[in-house]
Amino acid sequence: MMNGCAQMCKCFLILFNILFALVGFGLVALGMWLRFGAETRGFFDINLSTAQFNIGVMVLVVTGVLMLLVAIIGDCGACNNSKAALGVFSGLLTVLIIIEIAAGVMAFMWSDRVSGELVNFYATIYAQYLNTRSPAQAVTLELFNNAFDCCGVGGPIEVFVRDTCPKASFMEKLMYSSCPIMIKDVFNSNAPLVLGGFLGTAGIMTLALVCSCVLQRHVSVSHASPPAYVLLTSPPSAARMI
Repeated sequence: MMNGCAQMCKCFLILFNILFALVGFGLVALGMWLRFGAETRGFFDINLSTAQFNIGVMVLVVTGVLMLLVAIIGDCGACNNSKAALGVFSGLLTVLIIIEIAAGVMAFMWSDRVSGELVNFYATIYAQYLNTRSPAQAVTLELFNNAFDCCGVGGPIEVFVRDTCPKASFMEKLMYSSCPIMIKDVFNSNAPLVLGGFLGTAGIMTLALVCSCVLQRHVSVSHASPPAYVLLTSPPSAARMI
C-alpha cells in the first residue's frame, strides 16, 4: 500500500503529464500552423533570408514532440508503478529543466537582439509591401500591427497600408505608434516577465521530478519488502497424526 506522500506524488504526476502533453501538442500544432498555414505563409514567401524562422519552427515542433514523449512515459510510469519508466522520465525531465533555465536566461540576455531582428524583419516586409502589395505580406503586416498595437515605421502611413492597421477611428489611425519603437519597448519591458515565466515553469518541472523520485523509491522499497503475511499449512506428519 502507498503512503500519503507517494499517493499525492502519483496524482500530481498524472495531472502534470496530462497538462505537459497538452502543451506539447499545442507547440507542435503552432509550429505546423506557422509553417503551412495560409495566414502565415507570408513569413516564408518574402524575399528575405528565413533561416531563423525555419529554425524557430523546427525548435517548436521538436520541443513539442519531446514533451509529448516525456508525458507519455511519465504517465505510464505513474499509472503502472514502473520503476524503469519513472527512471527514464526523470532523466528526460532533468534535461528539459536544464534547457528551460538556459532558454529563459538566453531570452532575457538577448532580448535586445531578438527585438532588433524583429524590427528589421518588419521594416523589410513594410518596404516590400509598398512596392508589391502582396496579400501574403499584408497578412504578415496585419499580424504584427495587431500584436503590438502599432502601424507603420514612423511618418505618414500610406492609404493602402492603413487597411493592415488595427481597427480604430480615422483620427486614431493618424496617431498610431511606430512599430519598430513599440516592438523594442515591449521586449525591454517584458524581458523580466519572460525570465520569470521560464523559471516558474522550471520550478514546476522540478517538483514533478521530485515526485517522480519519491514514487520511484516507493516502488523499489515495495518490491524489495517481504510479504506482509505467510500462509501456514499443516505438515504431512501432523495430518497423519490426526
